[in-house]
Amino acid sequence: MQPRQSIIEIFSTFVQFDADRFSRWAAESRLRRSIQSCLHQTPKETSEHFWALYWYKFLQTPETQSLAKQHLMAYLQEPCYWTSQKTAASLTSTQYKLSDCFQVAIAQIDRVLKGFNPSQTSTLKNYASIIFGSAIRETLRQRQEVDICTDWGLLRKISQKRLEESLQNAGLSPTEIRAYIQAWSCFKTLYVPTKAANSRQLSPPDDATWEAIAKTYNSQSTQSTNPQTLEKWLLSAAKAARKYLYPNLDSLNVTKGSDDSFEMLDNLPGTEQPSLIQEIIVLEEEQARNSQQTEINQALVQAISQLDAQLQEIVILYYGQKLNQDAIAQQLDIKQYTVSRRLSKTKETLLRSLATWSQDTLHISLTPDILKGMSTLIEDWLQNYYNASHP
Repeated sequence: MQPRQSIIEIFSTFVQFDADRFSRWAAESRLRRSIQSCLHQTPKETSEHFWALYWYKFLQTPETQSLAKQHLMAYLQEPCYWTSQKTAASLTSTQYKLSDCFQVAIAQIDRVLKGFNPSQTSTLKNYASIIFGSAIRETLRQRQEVDICTDWGLLRKISQKRLEESLQNAGLSPTEIRAYIQAWSCFKTLYVPTKAANSRQLSPPDDATWEAIAKTYNSQSTQSTNPQTLEKWLLSAAKAARKYLYPNLDSLNVTKGSDDSFEMLDNLPGTEQPSLIQEIIVLEEEQARNSQQTEINQALVQAISQLDAQLQEIVILYYGQKLNQDAIAQQLDIKQYTVSRRLSKTKETLLRSLATWSQDTLHISLTPDILKGMSTLIEDWLQNYYNASHP
């Protein structure tokens, strides 16, 4: 894939596939004009990191939220592509290709933008790569149980909660949902495969089973129906479940209303708000960064000072004097696995301290991905702190 070079390209173009291979960068004209206008106002800003934070700031304003989201979606095309390529290459099955993984990942753009916090050390691209990879793996694990199934296999595997969510997403009324769920319950009770191992290739129930399903349904419902209607309902339910679990990514050029010339991007607001640019610059001022880093350091140093004497000694030997665990064990006359456990306990203590500081100061929601990023930050901090303290 040819990497994008200019800020205009990075924030206004999208990956196009051809036969599961990268074909070209497709430019979106309205996004291109938008970023050109911004660059015209601040020609000295040529860092993609600056513009990523710029659009992230716009994302917080309802009037510019849609525009910002589209620019950031364009920006994240490359990490999405490379994460998808890495994942697709590791798959033993040929059922899911690069383009499939890409679509699964980019559909998580809202999850990425909601979970990202610029106060963390990770960049938006790095954070997005983690979320994209996780989303692909989660989806493929589920699809092994769903996409390979026939409709009847899917209906036997899906939970009632997921099915109800799927039917709600499809726009069915509460009355219709209750009828579909009741039909599904009768189906699950009466249609028992003869060979469980073949459940992924289940064929439809036979006529006798359909009659039994209809009889049971009618005995539980105030309105009678026939086997043909029940079959139609269940097939519609299976279709709704597939669509709900694995939605397609909408095009940027989806038309709105009856006017074919009126597209989603036509409704995106302009960017004539130079004051917001100044807010971004203020956000990124070195003074604010230094102040926040100082508070983090103080929280971690305090946590270190509260460790017991042996823990502190192990940490100094490991990070300050660069001894391996075996050497530390010999010097302190303890077992190697004790050293390992105590180092892990130290990092867990620091992680709790940093998490508490982040919640109290930054008011962020601590997701597993954020905690993973914090763990990496703590390891780096320990290396740097003890390198400075024990040269």
